[in-house]
Amino acid sequence: MSQHLQPSVEMLVRLSAVIASRQADELSKHFNLIATRADAVQVEEVILQSYLFLGYPIALNVMALWRERIGPNTSIKSLEDRDTWTVRGQEICGAVYGDQYAELRAHIRRLHPDLEQWMVQEGYGKVLGRSDLSLVERELCIVALLAVLDVPKQLYSHLRGALNVGAHVWQVLRALEIGLGYAEDDVAARGWKTWKALQSRAAVGG
Repeated sequence: MSQHLQPSVEMLVRLSAVIASRQADELSKHFNLIATRADAVQVEEVILQSYLFLGYPIALNVMALWRERIGPNTSIKSLEDRDTWTVRGQEICGAVYGDQYAELRAHIRRLHPDLEQWMVQEGYGKVLGRSDLSLVERELCIVALLAVLDVPKQLYSHLRGALNVGAHVWQVLRALEIGLGYAEDDVAARGWKTWKALQSRAAVGG
């Protein structure tokens, strides 16, 4: 059994999993809990990054529910300069994927060059490179979200990515546990299989 995350981080990781689960009642209950306990800016960063994995409709609906809880945000920053997104995206994506970065980009480019550009510029540069959550916190939230979605390849990549950017093994394991707590039994089984595959590969230096 893994250790517990810092309470503020665990609330964010659980929020990410609940958003992915699309369980409206659970989301409402969790918002009631975190509205007075969590940093509102960090909550909104978790919601914002969810659109990369769940799409705009889910992110918009979740943000609307959050606004109902806390009211308008008067401290929202102005939009960043998009010229910084590509450089920042290359840096962040490279940190997450480590020695597999070049291979990843080549693979996505073969699928479609626009997908490669969007992954780097929008995914990692515009969204995941934002400063109000650390990269470790973002990756832990992504692990929990992907665990619910039943996408083993992407889950494997971000389990590994969380470790690459400095998360401890027990932190990643706890994020996975939280996410799989909102998954169906067969999905949870595949999630644990993915974790074991990562551990096995790491043990042999792969």
